[in-house]
Amino acid sequence: MPVKIPSSLPARGILEAENVFLIEEHQALQQDIRPLRIAILNLMPTKVATETQFLRLLGNSPLQLEVTLLHMTSHTSKNTSAEHLLEHYVSFEEVRHQRFDGLIVTGAPVETLPFEEVDYWPELTQVLDWAKTHVFSSFFICWGAQAALHHYHGVPKYPLPEKTFGVFSHQLKVRNERLVQGFDDEFFAPHSRHTETRREDILARPELVLLAESDEAGVYLVQSADRRRVFVTGHSEYDPCTLQGEYVRDLGKGLPIGVPRNYFPGDDPSREPLVRWRGHSNLLFSNWLNYFVYQEAPFDLERPDGKGKQA
Repeated sequence: MPVKIPSSLPARGILEAENVFLIEEHQALQQDIRPLRIAILNLMPTKVATETQFLRLLGNSPLQLEVTLLHMTSHTSKNTSAEHLLEHYVSFEEVRHQRFDGLIVTGAPVETLPFEEVDYWPELTQVLDWAKTHVFSSFFICWGAQAALHHYHGVPKYPLPEKTFGVFSHQLKVRNERLVQGFDDEFFAPHSRHTETRREDILARPELVLLAESDEAGVYLVQSADRRRVFVTGHSEYDPCTLQGEYVRDLGKGLPIGVPRNYFPGDDPSREPLVRWRGHSNLLFSNWLNYFVYQEAPFDLERPDGKGKQA
């Protein structure tokens, strides 16, 4: 089933060329179903690329989705035009009285700062508090996951001696959870971060469940015991060339950066990257949408008691 997005969104042309199922608003109105309302709080500086990555994954679902893009008004984007934000994004203030089936919070390039020193931290904590009562299930990624784990559960983040950068193998720690239904015994996902979340801090909190981790990259996938929150420390949404772009960018800036591990064949950056995470990424997002959102969210979002479920 399709994702309903504005016809003027730059991601549309890319997704249509990839045969991702999109729908015009007038077509959606003719269908006698309620689309799932998904908000994406996009904290990444590369807004258009990030929009495209998430819409591609959400579009690979049998469900009709209505996506709302959110941005932080307490932060001025240096990489995205004001016109793009005005046309395609809304502020938190504009939706604070609305309810959503799902919320996705992206990563952000601010992980080396203490949480409280991030300029939009007060506004972000308002969003996180609002999500407790106005969002049925939330999905947090990389720094977004660290921020939510800290705010909701008091989990700290720790600086790494060197950046975790590349594509890493992961193993399941729990197999009977729906979020990891159909996962392979070993699966791959990209990471790109200077800080980490430690397993002992997750295991010390009974309200959290560690679902998957990596011998090299550490904690990867965590959910709350009530299944209302998902925390992913990596970037399964990344395009094939995203890590390559980050590597070239940092080299150009003279920053200390190693070749992303397990990414280029033979770790040779002159060769085309090898994509090994696409299947996992699609399954992760489709499991979340199906089991945590569609199967559980009430048909009437004004009735958070769960009566009148979608399915």
